[in-house]
Amino acid sequence: MTENYKLIFNPLLNMTLLSLGINHQTAPVDIREKIAFSPEQLSGALFELQQLSAVNESVIVSTCNRTEIYCDAADDSRHAITDWLSKFHHMADNVLTPYLYLHADHEVARHLFRVASGLDSMVLGEPQILGQLKTSYEHARIGNSVDSILDRLFQHAFSVAKKVRTDTEIGSHSVSVAFSAVNLSKQIFGDLGQQRALLIGAGETIELVGRHLKSQGIQSIVIANRSLEKAQILAESLGGATAVSISSVPEQLVNADIVISSTASQLPILGKGATEAALKRRRHRPIFMVDLAVPRDIESQVGDLEDVYLYTVDDLKNVVDENMRHRELAAAAAQKIINLEVTTFSQWLKTHHSADHIRQLRSHAETIKQQCLEKAMLQYGQDNDAEKALLTLANTLTNKMLHAPTIEMRKAIKTDDQSTIQLLKSLITNQ
Repeated sequence: MTENYKLIFNPLLNMTLLSLGINHQTAPVDIREKIAFSPEQLSGALFELQQLSAVNESVIVSTCNRTEIYCDAADDSRHAITDWLSKFHHMADNVLTPYLYLHADHEVARHLFRVASGLDSMVLGEPQILGQLKTSYEHARIGNSVDSILDRLFQHAFSVAKKVRTDTEIGSHSVSVAFSAVNLSKQIFGDLGQQRALLIGAGETIELVGRHLKSQGIQSIVIANRSLEKAQILAESLGGATAVSISSVPEQLVNADIVISSTASQLPILGKGATEAALKRRRHRPIFMVDLAVPRDIESQVGDLEDVYLYTVDDLKNVVDENMRHRELAAAAAQKIINLEVTTFSQWLKTHHSADHIRQLRSHAETIKQQCLEKAMLQYGQDNDAEKALLTLANTLTNKMLHAPTIEMRKAIKTDDQSTIQLLKSLITNQ
């Protein structure tokens, strides 16, 4: 009986919000990749996690930059969850532990709200993480590992992220050179629907440039590369692009309104003479050029031509740095929004937990009542004495209800725990 009483009145023994994990700030990539969950592993991992007696609800978030576990669990369950995470990925506990961080209760909300809003990302303000969180939540929902607590937490996080995007400029200023290059081309040409792009190279940067151009509705894209095969692979992945050999760049330049280059060449690929010849054939229609390569792919003298707008990676770095300053200012405003929303969520969580405590208390009292009633009815059935049965019911009910509080009162008196003494007194005197 005493243990049941403690379960009701000691919040330390109840469920609490927990999150633990690693990210790009706390762990190197060789550790992050070892505990990443593939999409195929998630369902099984969630099922295993839910089998832990300390875990009530769970969501697993796993991206290239972070692996995090969110739980409604017993507050002393950190070691059980960490042990499970290590064993799932066949790692020793002492390998993973130094890189882990842990949040509890309202700090879980603060952390998740920051993650959802892009404030905890490698690139400040990046929007992709929100979609990844939604996917993680959906996996957990389908796997029935989400109930009222984590459902409310994640839905609130999605709402906070939307508010941050709407009320701040956290995502308004590009902080990638690829996107900045495309953004500059929009500033010069406006609508890109009538423009043609020549991309020189076939690496990751050019791929990002191509995808950004496609998203802006560019009329056509030509990809020139030393390896025609690589150019063809990239062209196919972009859909509708054309692949050519790098030797045809001077000829392709005639039709190119936008030229963006990023290769590993040690010598310039495009010189002033070839550009000047192309401009004459274009009747001096302007060309916007961005050289993202180091060493440079485009001779600096090309920028002296009247109808060429040439930017280097250093020019874009200045743009990116300035945009990063804008994002940092927006991040400060976003944090104020998050702080307010954390308070709102914490208030809801307290109310929810209070309701749980009340339900536990009433359920416990109902159990005692039924036990006492059954005993009284049994006695009445034996001697048919209603008064004696009622007296037995009253005495048994009183003794059972006061047994645990009496033990706790004695302990409190012994240790002079006045707060507990007053609480227990109020339970009796305020009836």
